[in-house]
Amino acid sequence: MNIAVIGATGMAGSAIVAEALSRGHHVTAVSRHAQGSGNDLLRTVALDLASLDAVADLPQILAGVDAAVLAVRPSPGSEHLMGPMTATVLDAAERAGTRVLVVGGSAPLRSPDDPDRLLIDDTRYIPEAWRPIAGASLDQFQVCMEHTRTRWTYLSPSAVFEPGEDTGGYRRGTTTLLTDKHGQSRVTPGDLALAAVDESEEPGDDPHITVIGR
Repeated sequence: MNIAVIGATGMAGSAIVAEALSRGHHVTAVSRHAQGSGNDLLRTVALDLASLDAVADLPQILAGVDAAVLAVRPSPGSEHLMGPMTATVLDAAERAGTRVLVVGGSAPLRSPDDPDRLLIDDTRYIPEAWRPIAGASLDQFQVCMEHTRTRWTYLSPSAVFEPGEDTGGYRRGTTTLLTDKHGQSRVTPGDLALAAVDESEEPGDDPHITVIGR
């Protein structure tokens, strides 16, 4: 299949590109600073989602793509761009008729022991220093919820998403944060990529999902 990964050089995006290529998929890797590729399955495209060019160019990039994965993370101080950039992708996907997997944040999830509490308000999992990017992911999720014309799925990673030793698998949940037997919630880019490509290959019915390392 043909998969477009937007934000292809970031921590999540690069892992998803690698996983998709390892399964033999054709990948269009979209990033601000695209570089050439010696892989026949990989096409690289330079595009800044925050630019006006994205509005015009992205529908054409997504045309003929079976699934798109949005995996962008704004730099500190640019968190306010997350919502508008997500809207740009969803609008383009609607025009192209492409479904989208949005790799976002854990803030929109429910606390594991308080279903009425969003994770962004649970300092055990999201400390004060993380609130700017957590707030951006909550804005992003709201943009998705308001975009009813595009087929999208929102993938929330665990509370801690960082490089480490992959488990080679994952557990999948929906709207509530998953934790291990020690109460920890962690997932690596490699394990998240497994879930992202699985979901792109065979999308489920849940609009909001989450994963944790196996």
